[in-house]
Amino acid sequence: MTKQIIFTIALLITIGAFSYTINRIIGFFKLTRPAFPVKDFGKRINLMLTIAFGQTKIFRRPIIGFIHALVFWGFCVIIFGSIEMVIDGLTGSDRFLQFLGPVYNIIMATGDVFALLVAIAIIIFLSRRLFFHIKRFEGVEMKKITHIDANIALSIILILMISLLTMNIGYSEYKTLMGEGVVGLYPVSIFLAGFFIRGSAESFRLMYEVSWWIHILLIFVFANLLPYSKHFHVFLSVPNVFLSRLDPLGKLLNMDSITREVKLMLDPNTAFTASTTEAPVERFGVKDAEDASWKNYFDSLSCTQCGRCTSVCPANITGKKLSPRKIMMDLRARMKEKGPLMVKNGRDFNDNRSLLRDFISEEELWACTTCNACAKECPININQPTLIVDMRRYLVMEEASAPGELKAVFNNIENNGAPWQYSAEDRLLWTKDLEINVRIVQPFV
Repeated sequence: MTKQIIFTIALLITIGAFSYTINRIIGFFKLTRPAFPVKDFGKRINLMLTIAFGQTKIFRRPIIGFIHALVFWGFCVIIFGSIEMVIDGLTGSDRFLQFLGPVYNIIMATGDVFALLVAIAIIIFLSRRLFFHIKRFEGVEMKKITHIDANIALSIILILMISLLTMNIGYSEYKTLMGEGVVGLYPVSIFLAGFFIRGSAESFRLMYEVSWWIHILLIFVFANLLPYSKHFHVFLSVPNVFLSRLDPLGKLLNMDSITREVKLMLDPNTAFTASTTEAPVERFGVKDAEDASWKNYFDSLSCTQCGRCTSVCPANITGKKLSPRKIMMDLRARMKEKGPLMVKNGRDFNDNRSLLRDFISEEELWACTTCNACAKECPININQPTLIVDMRRYLVMEEASAPGELKAVFNNIENNGAPWQYSAEDRLLWTKDLEINVRIVQPFV
């Protein structure tokens, strides 16, 4: 009974803290702009199954991609054991899901195997971060605290896997020594138990109890750390893929506000209606975090900071300042900075800073070729160019700020109706001295 009380208190604290964090983030989402309508659920479910659960895009780097996929699949299996632990902790039962019979044996055996595989994978990941210079893990946006954050999260996952294995070892050995039936199959733990010095049943029971508490409490702590960590993608990667933009990557969508303005200009009857004159002035493009769409912000929270986007960016490869990963990280950082102040003081609050220039420079934005290599490479379908293009739209439409070459094109379009510097009358002058043989074909009568 004491165990149930302690567990219930710990669970309530965990749920309370997690609910506070999620409610805070939802408040930030309310500050953002609308995005595309979420429809075509069949196509979205297919994307989620193939890209999120199938991990297909991550296999573009076959070896490390397969190792990462093992970690993801391992979590998908091990979560059933975690759910059972919560039920056992609340009800005081032991192995609540054992009524599943053979299915339970498969779940426990698979989880036991994956616990070892995930532990090995995490050791590989930690080794790569600590002892090897992986270029895509570096960059101006990758501060020291970012690396510490990643190492802490990986270390917690490693401890979770070790505690899961020791819990299974303690349970199976205790039941065996007591002459009781072991519920579930634990092939890896039974094998590893052979390396332990044979102790008393009580020592294995203690191992089981201590490991059980370490494992479940660490899950509670980890769940509340994730929203403040790059590993928030543990929760958000699957829904982010489900909410992917379904249009072709190269398609640049028209701005609704501009489309509306053009339609009004083409219809003189609406020029002086109350609905148009009283409509609030809307910002064109994105200057600050609140101008971004909810999907842009969702992308920033989901970003794994893996650097795959930046590693394939032609601008970054050729030495430009642009890093698609930094764009996403900056949006998240800016909302974290300004969001609480806007929630408190209203969406119009101004702290004399903005996402543009204070976080992301014009040089970075204009370096983008909109090739969409970053969006194509991202393992969870983040679309970085949509935010970059919208920030460039703000620069052009609100500040008339653009590189000189682009301004020349804009002026030519305005004055000549085409990107070229020649007027429409002079556009064919280059043909005047050409001798062109035209073959006249008589129509058949």
